[in-house]
Amino acid sequence: MREVPETAQVLVRPPVAWAVAGVAGFAADWLEPLPFVPDDLPGGLIGATVFVLALALAIWAMDVMTRAGTNVPTNRPTTAMVDKGPYRFTRNPIYLGMFGGLIGLAIAFDTLWLLATLVLFALVIRYGVVAREETYLERKFGEPYRAYRKRVRRWL
Repeated sequence: MREVPETAQVLVRPPVAWAVAGVAGFAADWLEPLPFVPDDLPGGLIGATVFVLALALAIWAMDVMTRAGTNVPTNRPTTAMVDKGPYRFTRNPIYLGMFGGLIGLAIAFDTLWLLATLVLFALVIRYGVVAREETYLERKFGEPYRAYRKRVRRWL
């Protein structure tokens, strides 16, 4: 019988990928600004609101995982399946919070570059993190995870 690895063995830790996407977006904007928010919109306020809501989602999801007794960092073993809180609606609320955070920053700082790096970040998360996590969780939890996956969408 094949052993389940201790972790999902993701390609990159999501907070590191998020930080790299943010730094790359701001660096590109510094070199060649690409504004996109219309002048008549309060971009700073809208962006800050989106960022705070995204941060709140990620914090809520991490709190629910912690209260369930499982680890949040991807380099530590998952010890419990979580289907409460935001996990009732999406299997990846922390990553959705990260996506929303980049969108909020892009709007607040009026830089299209952050949306470009968001696309790359989303691809890395989808294929280098989520795909590996799903395989790991299916091996570890079996049928209960497959049932959860059928019931709850990956994103929204």
